[in-house]
Order: sequence, then structure tokens, then C-alpha cells
Amino acid sequence: MTHSGPQMPLAIIANGDCAVDIRFSGEPCEALSRTIIGLRVTILEQAYPGIIDIVPAYQCLTVIFNPSVCNHTTLYKLLTKATEEFLSGPVSTPKKSRIVRIPVCYEEGFSPDLKALAEHAELSIQEIIERHTARRYLVHMLGFTPGFLYLGGLDPKLYCPRKETPRTKIPAGAVGIGGKQTGIYPQSTPGGWQIIGQTPLNLFQPSKPSPFIAAPLDEIEFYAIDSQEFYKLSQRDKNNPP
Repeated sequence: MTHSGPQMPLAIIANGDCAVDIRFSGEPCEALSRTIIGLRVTILEQAYPGIIDIVPAYQCLTVIFNPSVCNHTTLYKLLTKATEEFLSGPVSTPKKSRIVRIPVCYEEGFSPDLKALAEHAELSIQEIIERHTARRYLVHMLGFTPGFLYLGGLDPKLYCPRKETPRTKIPAGAVGIGGKQTGIYPQSTPGGWQIIGQTPLNLFQPSKPSPFIAAPLDEIEFYAIDSQEFYKLSQRDKNNPP
């Protein structure tokens, strides 16, 4: 199905055996993320039988369903109607966003690519830190690994290509820049972003009612700490496990 609504064209198509994608063609931006989250809330409120989960992304909303309860055809009709009605009115996102402050140590030993980024941006290392901590970032989506925050709002002076050869292992809490985005690796994984710092906070605690430190449409503020404060906060989390 294709549709040219008052805001942007979209398509609703099958995604595998038990999911449907509602795909938007607009460029990733705050307005599009608010539209996608608002549509997610609307569909959740409808409580259609068989829906297991609804996953927002930069340009897509994926609706996962139980094939023993419903199927692509019935869900396609329901989602088409819900989407058209949603896009015909003003976009509303009832969720109240939070501001989450995250400490980052930018010192040597925590920031293997900071010097290279400074050379790329033709800025001093201190200017890179000041620019990275000066802004408030919107959480557009979570993904890649549990709790990985995709953040928008990076200072254009800090845009930088990903590494040509990704690292095979990046420590948990590493703060990176990839293209026009900045984000944090919640777990130790491979990765190709430029690593400019590290947070001592645990971003993914699955035993908690809210396992992630932030959700889509929350806002993130980074602030700089030294290595002494980093180890102090790390020890605090170690002594107070989730």
C-alpha cells in the first residue's frame, strides 16, 4: 500500500512471516521520530489482537504479530486504517520526555580516536569535548545491541566517517561518533565508530523494570568527568548491582 498523506508518503509491507513494516520516506529528523512514536502509541491504544511488539526506528515502525492469532492480510487492513487516520490529524506524542545526564571520561586511555577526530575537524581536543557536551541529543531509536542509543543533534563540526576497519572489540560504555550520529556502546562488541570517550554507567540492566537508561524521544546530555570520577562511579555500580 502506498499513501500520500498530509505529512509524508509511506508504504506498508510484509516483513518476514510475522511482522509488518510501516515505512516512511522522509529523512530522519525529530519531526519524523515524533510521528513514528505517536503512531506507535496510537496502535498500542487500539490493542489489536495478536500484536506482540511494535519497534520504532529512524524511518520505520515494525509491528510484530503472533501468526496463530492474526495474519498479514488482517493486520495490513487494520494498520492501513490506523495509519491513515493518524496522519489525517495533528501529530501528538503523549509521552513526556526525560532528560538523562551521562558522565563521559574523554581522557587518554578512554578515547582512542579523539586525537584523530580533532585532526579531522581541525579543532583542538578541548574544543571537541566542549562541542560534544554543549548539546542536548534526541534519542531517535534503540538498536544494534540492547540499549544502544541512536542520538540526533550532533554538532556538524564533529561529523566524521566511520573507521574503514572496525575494531573487533569495543568496551562497554564507549562513546562514539559515526557519520552524523553519536551514541554509546552498552556492551563490549565489535564496532566501527570513532571512540572519543567512555561512560562508567551501565546502560542495560535487564533485571530492572526499565532495563534501558533512556527511551525514544528522551534527551541526553553528556558531561565530562576525569578518570578518578570514572573509577569512583564504576565502583559504585559494582557495589550496587541491579
